[in-house]
Amino acid sequence: MNGGERAGPVVWTGIIAATCVLVLLVQQVLWLALPFIFGAVLHYILLGPMQRLVRAGFSRNTAALMVCLLFFAFFTLALTAAFSWSGGPEEDSWEKTIGLYLDGGVAFVRNTMALLEKKFPLLAEMHLTSTVNAAFRTFTDNFAEQHLGEIVVAVATWIPSLLLVPFLTFFFLRDGLRFKSFLARAVPNAYFERALNLLHEVDQTARRYFEGLIKLTFLDTAVLALGLWAIGVSSPLLLGLISALLAWVPFVGSVAGCVLVVIVASTDAPDNPLIAYGAIGVFVLVRLLDDFIFMPLTLGRSLRVHPLVTVLMIFAGGALAGVVGLMLVLPLLGVVMVIGETLGRLVTNPRLRARHRYARALRTRQASVDLDIARERRGAPTPNAGL
Repeated sequence: MNGGERAGPVVWTGIIAATCVLVLLVQQVLWLALPFIFGAVLHYILLGPMQRLVRAGFSRNTAALMVCLLFFAFFTLALTAAFSWSGGPEEDSWEKTIGLYLDGGVAFVRNTMALLEKKFPLLAEMHLTSTVNAAFRTFTDNFAEQHLGEIVVAVATWIPSLLLVPFLTFFFLRDGLRFKSFLARAVPNAYFERALNLLHEVDQTARRYFEGLIKLTFLDTAVLALGLWAIGVSSPLLLGLISALLAWVPFVGSVAGCVLVVIVASTDAPDNPLIAYGAIGVFVLVRLLDDFIFMPLTLGRSLRVHPLVTVLMIFAGGALAGVVGLMLVLPLLGVVMVIGETLGRLVTNPRLRARHRYARALRTRQASVDLDIARERRGAPTPNAGL
């Protein structure tokens, strides 16, 4: 992959088309694709610790089991601690808590609209506050009673699918090399070296992307938590982590994370809107740091794709598969790009094609010789006897 000509327009057309088709397929089987994606992410996270255990003398099976058990035990404890630290009084129900935060967010918007009407009389003449109040009243009236049950049921339907993640992670770690060997055995000998290089590049591209995404998530979580803690927002670490995870979805996730932070800040201090405005400032600052510092240091080094292609594919993924497309189009593009460029070089390489034709001719000639020997042993005449 390091030498040779770059892929041409025909190959890139195939890469973009294949990526779009894969996005549509993933959306149709999301219940199965999502555990595989999470399992692949955890595989790349835990691969380094498992390899260190293997070098220390443990078997691959034992090392994979140990790192999986330790990771999921730590994850369960961290999640339990985060919810226990961030939760309110135990007697408060989820419906009341959600309703409380919704009321805090609506109050912040109403106060902001009223402030804007005071600053800009034209907005007062347009009855901006009353219009916004009517829209929020329609959305928030009995929200918890009407929609919370549906949300809980939708989340519950994903639990059996997500329970596959630990098992998939374990088998990816244990049998990853075996699966690569299985794929390599199906490749003709003439293309074997390039096929091994292809598998290595696909693996490295996916690994660089997911490792960069995890690094970016940790950086976002730390900076957001520090900023929210400095302005006095409750549960800054949990909010920072949720916002950083939501930022995995381009555009939409960042907006959703900002709205979540503002709702919590306005609920914590309903009489002090400056805290909510400070939370917006912190979020905007972190987004700027992402665009100019964090992302070039993490994701920017993982996918070697032109920025114009990246932006166009993000919009295409969102148009084809919504939020799912926004999340998955870039990693899929990176993998398909490596496969497409390598296959393009294999197909257009005259030396490799000649080696493949010659190898087929040798196998055909050897099969004919074996057939002639078998006929001679049975006493039957061979087709070449009269020549």
